[in-house]
Amino acid sequence: MSSSNTESWGSRVGLVLAMAGNAVGLGNFLRFPVQAIQNGGGSFIIPYLVCFLLMGIPLLYVEWAMGRFGGKYGHHSTPFILDSMSKYGFWKYIGVFGIFTNLAVAAYYCYLESWTLGYIWHSVAGTFNGQTRDEVANFFTNYTGLSDAQPIIFWIICLLLNTWILSRGLSGGVEKVAKIGMPLLILFGIILAIRGVTLQPGSGNALYAGTEGLNYLWTPDFSTIWSPKVWLAAAGQIFFTLSVGMGSIQCYSSYLKSRDDVALNAMSAGWMNEFVEVCLGGAIVIPITVGYFGIDGMLELVNKVGGLGLGFRTLPFLFQQWGPFLAVMASVMWFGLLFFAGITSSLAMGTPCMGFLQDEFGWKRESAAWAFGATVAVLGLPTVLYFNYGVFDEYDHWAGTVSLVIFAFFELILFAWVFGMKNGWEEITRGADIKVPIIFRYIIQYVTPVILGWVLFASMPANWDKIMNTGLYAQIAEATDPAVIDHLKKTIMYQNIARLGLLAIWVGVAVLVYVAYRKRMREGRFTH
Repeated sequence: MSSSNTESWGSRVGLVLAMAGNAVGLGNFLRFPVQAIQNGGGSFIIPYLVCFLLMGIPLLYVEWAMGRFGGKYGHHSTPFILDSMSKYGFWKYIGVFGIFTNLAVAAYYCYLESWTLGYIWHSVAGTFNGQTRDEVANFFTNYTGLSDAQPIIFWIICLLLNTWILSRGLSGGVEKVAKIGMPLLILFGIILAIRGVTLQPGSGNALYAGTEGLNYLWTPDFSTIWSPKVWLAAAGQIFFTLSVGMGSIQCYSSYLKSRDDVALNAMSAGWMNEFVEVCLGGAIVIPITVGYFGIDGMLELVNKVGGLGLGFRTLPFLFQQWGPFLAVMASVMWFGLLFFAGITSSLAMGTPCMGFLQDEFGWKRESAAWAFGATVAVLGLPTVLYFNYGVFDEYDHWAGTVSLVIFAFFELILFAWVFGMKNGWEEITRGADIKVPIIFRYIIQYVTPVILGWVLFASMPANWDKIMNTGLYAQIAEATDPAVIDHLKKTIMYQNIARLGLLAIWVGVAVLVYVAYRKRMREGRFTH
């Protein structure tokens, strides 16, 4: 049986924008500023850029090259892309991470993405007009607490929109959204960044200049720059920001022709993401927050509410200080750019899952898209209903953090040491429109695996504590309020259930991969 998968990219610009959209996500604007703030501002930027050069760029080269290589054999998802690069059959099960991660991340990511639609609606409707800081913050608490049906409605709208776009295909759906969404995202970001940086004391009730926020971000404190905590945070942010270790990059690049460039395309998408994250993401949240709270106030606020708190609890209130018209415009641009950042990423998560169903089971594109949408709805429902019990955070930690590092480490070992660096380097440089510095051949083979191994090893104690619920049990021991104790016990229960659910998803995908492999054997369709 032949695959029904006949997708292709309509243009190189569309491919690069879609790849950049895959990388540019909500974390560029919500997670990066918080990581920078919590790790010393300028002290974070230097390790961050070093990790980008030694880990981010090598993994981009590797994943683009792996995808194009697997695409030659008609593979558009990581289980059989990895299988095609080795004679050892177990690699296809390492490739399960490339489907599992996209399913599990999309399950909670689409809910987060839907918040932006809800906030755009409420911004235009004037819900935040005249509200105090506490009232705006409580709106978020009530929203995620499902005080009415609106969050569910916007979540369903978001799922349907993602599914419909995916059903239109790569060039007819994903590429068109990227061509519209990415330019608008950058435009909105530039306007808000200019407003943030030009804030002056007394302007819109601001107390400090917005440039003080930029100074904080770009002035390193060399006394803390060698802290392992800072380097671990920087390495982790690179995973978040580039969407490496997910399987979506391999899927997108698998639709390239065998001699299409991967080197320049990878760099174009990677550096566009860095521009959006560092130049825009760092110039909106930090300067605006510093403008109203000062550096000490910003640090206190970040430690209290985190990135989601800044984006959804604090900024809508600060925008109100700019007057009714500018408040609506700023809110629409802020939540609009978050929406475009979110949807271009969630579309990338659907593509590998659809590619697997099309390649291995002959499903039509539309059927595969609706199957993905329905699966994400079912898997995501617990993150919606039990958000306040930490289910959302469990999905984010295990699927959106730990799985990325595990998969990236093993795919790098496969590429550099099993497939072989000689073959790998030829794959990266074939048809390249730029000369790839030879130093990256050795960085990919020796340096990047060491960094990844260190990240995995260094994060083990924290992951073990999380599995054992150490922090929650400590809070129970200290708590005296029966309601608080009851909430903490329920949180432990729901988080344990979430972990078992994630494990079940991984096993379920692995079973499907096994079934697909047996089917290939019966039909004489081999992976090489």
